[in-house]
Amino acid sequence: MTPVRILRLASGGDGVGRLEDGRAVFVPRTAPGDLVELSSLREHRRFARARLGSLLEEGPDRIAPRCPHYTEDECGGCQLQHLSLPAQQAARRSFVGDALRRLARLDAADPDLVPAAKAFEYRTKVTLAAVPGGPGIGLRRYDRPNEIFMLERCHLTVPELMGLWGDLRSLGALLPPGLEKIVLRRDRSGGLHVVFDVATGAGWAGGPPLLAELRRQGHAPTIWWHPAGGAPRTVAGAGETYPATAFEQVHPEMGDQVRAFALGQLGDVEGRHVWDLYAGIGETTAALAESGAEVDSVEADRRAVRAAEAAGPPARRHAARVEDVLGQLRAPDLVLTNPPRTGMDARVTDALERARPERLVYVSCDPATLARDLTRLPSFRLALARSFDLFPQTAHVETVAVLELAS
Repeated sequence: MTPVRILRLASGGDGVGRLEDGRAVFVPRTAPGDLVELSSLREHRRFARARLGSLLEEGPDRIAPRCPHYTEDECGGCQLQHLSLPAQQAARRSFVGDALRRLARLDAADPDLVPAAKAFEYRTKVTLAAVPGGPGIGLRRYDRPNEIFMLERCHLTVPELMGLWGDLRSLGALLPPGLEKIVLRRDRSGGLHVVFDVATGAGWAGGPPLLAELRRQGHAPTIWWHPAGGAPRTVAGAGETYPATAFEQVHPEMGDQVRAFALGQLGDVEGRHVWDLYAGIGETTAALAESGAEVDSVEADRRAVRAAEAAGPPARRHAARVEDVLGQLRAPDLVLTNPPRTGMDARVTDALERARPERLVYVSCDPATLARDLTRLPSFRLALARSFDLFPQTAHVETVAVLELAS
């Protein structure tokens, strides 16, 4: 087969080249400028996918990955660790700009990107998979999600959690039966959490002995047990004061920058009626209320809502899916929305079209669903887009889009 030159990166991080017949071929772990031989070619009518067989020439931005798991185990947690940091940042900007131009049909340049202070050791949460009958507990391979490899150290995760993991993985006999995954998390106060997701609903009394062993090795986490279909609860350590299973940004310092920028784009909120949609644990709601806004805050995770209510300040908090509750709320002056990667349900964009707030600030973690949702909001124009480098070494990018009513 004729070697292929990699031309650019696609939004998921795969390199894109052209086969002899002109079809695009997507090749993970390649960089623009690479000349590669392909292996495991899978052809479709309009495109193809392949693996990197051998690297004949290196592109100018290719570097040696820092983490041995990236190449030796084909870890799926990172997609761009083989690229220099400036090249990664340019790629993430292009992912957003391309989605706005190609999917939303907007005349938009690649947005500016706010860089992260740290390229490694920034994640305060890591999820480890356990496959029944498999080799143990670890991370998934990038194109074989049913396979895992034994994790020694994730270079993206903060050292406190990797130190905890290093000792926890030596205590396999003390872990609960039916284990499906382990979530390790560091909260805002520095407290550490171990959440065991298990397939069985049967009780587990192993939390205290496990904690005792971890304490002997210098760790003092809170241990959670989360059975399938049930509520998570603490089984050892501190009392249940932190919603360890609720969503929170895994890169808190950059998440704070995103929140501050998004809030600033709303303008003066004092005395204004604001919707805070997909509100999580309520940090944005709290900032709005403290600034004098009248807030309707909507979040489906009841544990997150309870945590927000306990932390205050007062706001009208709705523990419901956003699409189920918007029809019951008074029309807003301003809206801040921070949906999951799947974007906003069509019923939500329909409600926003009817409500017609003066300004809508959309915090997006996926350029494609952001672009799709913009097409569902024809009454608004894109006034500004700014991206943030929340996830160095990966293809993921966070974007704040500021929408205003079209004249």
